[in-house]
Amino acid sequence: MHPSIEEIYEALRSAYKDLEKPSITQISEDNEGDPYRVLISTVISLRTKDEVTVTASRKLFEHADSPESMLKLSEEDIAELIYPAGFYRNKSKSIREISQRLIEDYGGEVPDSIDELVKLKGVGRKTANLVLVEGFRIPAVCVDTHVHRIFNRLGYVSTKNPDQTETALREKLPKEYWIDVNEMMVTYGKYICKPVSPLCSSCKLEKSCAKIGVTRWR
Repeated sequence: MHPSIEEIYEALRSAYKDLEKPSITQISEDNEGDPYRVLISTVISLRTKDEVTVTASRKLFEHADSPESMLKLSEEDIAELIYPAGFYRNKSKSIREISQRLIEDYGGEVPDSIDELVKLKGVGRKTANLVLVEGFRIPAVCVDTHVHRIFNRLGYVSTKNPDQTETALREKLPKEYWIDVNEMMVTYGKYICKPVSPLCSSCKLEKSCAKIGVTRWR
């Protein structure tokens, strides 16, 4: 028997209050949930450590915090501001293209639907779901590697990749948990339920966790 979602949520909530929030949550809180800044920070965050994402995003938004002001910066300007984020040169190009597209097709506003968000350069389903949650507070199932790994490790779902996990959670996870579960599970996965040698002795779910795929733990 895997733990119930109520048990999972309570364990996450209890641990989360003492741990550092994910980078996109920090950016969202910094900027009163502004969808544009949330969207741009998610682009910066890809393959980049949280602390770098937060620093780079804050630095960029000091110079440009809207599609219109972003287009006043060159690709080189943006790249310099978000360095050392991973693939910063490619991301600077994407940030300008996204900003241009928002102005041309959406009146300078970030769309609040997955179907429209994924039309933007460099925006996949994970990013789109995260923008809905952090930028609009719209319930969405955002599945990154942490969410995929932990729900499978617990035995709550049995899937092979994040896309399958998103589909499974949309069917199984009660909607009341959709907004909060990603940010808490990302933090939990970073500090406790790690990919290798998780800190099971610090986890309230240790006794009920199926530990699927776990070969050693602490």
